[in-house]
Amino acid sequence: MLSGKKILISGLLSNRSIAYGIAQSCSNLGAELAFTYQDERFTERISDLSKNLQGKFTVKCNVELEDDITGLPEKLKNNGWSHVDGYVHAIAYAPREAISGNFTDGFTKENFTSAHVISSYSFGAVTKALEDILSENSSIITVTYIGSTRFVPNYNIMGLAKASLEASVRYLAHDLGPKKFIRVNAISAGPIKTLAASGIKGFSNILNSVEQKAALRRNISKEEIGNLAVFLLSDMSRSITSQVIVADNGYSNALLP
Repeated sequence: MLSGKKILISGLLSNRSIAYGIAQSCSNLGAELAFTYQDERFTERISDLSKNLQGKFTVKCNVELEDDITGLPEKLKNNGWSHVDGYVHAIAYAPREAISGNFTDGFTKENFTSAHVISSYSFGAVTKALEDILSENSSIITVTYIGSTRFVPNYNIMGLAKASLEASVRYLAHDLGPKKFIRVNAISAGPIKTLAASGIKGFSNILNSVEQKAALRRNISKEEIGNLAVFLLSDMSRSITSQVIVADNGYSNALLP
């Protein structure tokens, strides 16, 4: 499904991450992969993960640094990529005190700004930087969560950032679609036990609730999200854009006690 397609992935941090599940599915179906990493602290780790996934190369792109974002296309070209067929944004961050306890406890300008810049602004900024090298009919996807539209205990500021991220999907889709038929979508994944999720207080309770009450009575896996991502990155989804596609085994579509 992805044979010959060049897919850039941001947000790979460990083999437990959603980004890893997406990358694994893409690799299995023939994609040529490259990965971004935050800074030199992660160079060796991401390089090792990339090798496990048959990745071609890794490049530094700290999304808090404008020069890193605007310089990304040149770095890709220096590694032999003159174009990109797909971009996967799986970056999310909020300070720990902003994703625990009462909403107002961690609600500061600094925490708000940090969460939005890294989790939301980075999506539009990197997409804008890549625009000139995105191929016709290319596909861009990001990862969101139901906390963008509903109250989730302890999700707090991250919920606001994800709401902003989902709005970006709609605006980017309508901006890029007429130019080169570029598609932009989000996957709203059910809770998955990743390193990032473990920082949310009470996350195990959310997992237990989904397992007990979802229509399929189980939690979703990163591999299942990976398979959905492959579909959205492939030519089979050429009529789908500007959407937030929910993959949570039916949990969010039920009226739960």
